[in-house]
Amino acid sequence: MELGLDGRVALVTASSKGLGRASALALSQEGAGVVLCARDEAALAEAAAAMPGEALAVAADVTDPDTPARLVAAAVERFGGLHVLVANAGGPPPGRSLEVTDDALRAALEANLLTSIRLVRAAVPHMRAAGWGRICLITSMSVKQPIPNLALSNTARTGLWAWAKTAAADLAGDGITLNLACPGTHATERLRQMGGLGDGPVGDPADFGKVVCFLCSDPARFVSGAALQVDGAATVGLL
Repeated sequence: MELGLDGRVALVTASSKGLGRASALALSQEGAGVVLCARDEAALAEAAAAMPGEALAVAADVTDPDTPARLVAAAVERFGGLHVLVANAGGPPPGRSLEVTDDALRAALEANLLTSIRLVRAAVPHMRAAGWGRICLITSMSVKQPIPNLALSNTARTGLWAWAKTAAADLAGDGITLNLACPGTHATERLRQMGGLGDGPVGDPADFGKVVCFLCSDPARFVSGAALQVDGAATVGLL
């Protein structure tokens, strides 16, 4: 299938490892120029070197309110435009609903809600100028089925889903799609640290990256406002 990504420019945040890196790699393999961002400079440089196409590594904390605009500006300066945004950020720590503090909630909303919104706001003018844009927000299956010990993630990510549904409709006339990719358990370092790689089915990050790549493709032009579960049937609800 021709995905129409050759020559496009993509920004993928939190992309030095895990699902972000897998998404950046899939886009690069399809011919997109890729801007990668992460805080760990060594891991980021290694990830950028692994891209088959042209890649720009920008070491930054994506949760800093000034970083989204800086990343978009770096992409435009290096590649001359921006067509694809894959917004990703590390998830908050575990915790039950009545155990989380105000400060923890604020930090989760900053990382997993506001950061993505800022990235979209910064990217959209360049997509509108190009008459073509693809936005994919990496969230979690918890937007469909809350996870009991991840109250912070559940709260921030479902808030982002509600915002995304509104934003997708606002962008529909501009040739820009906006979707969520909602992973379940994948073999990433974060899941290992949280003890989440039990005996159940575990996804391959490379496969997840290819799903993100499709959502950012030309054939996916009529897919917008969707939250696509990539969870091996772990979500059991009907909606």
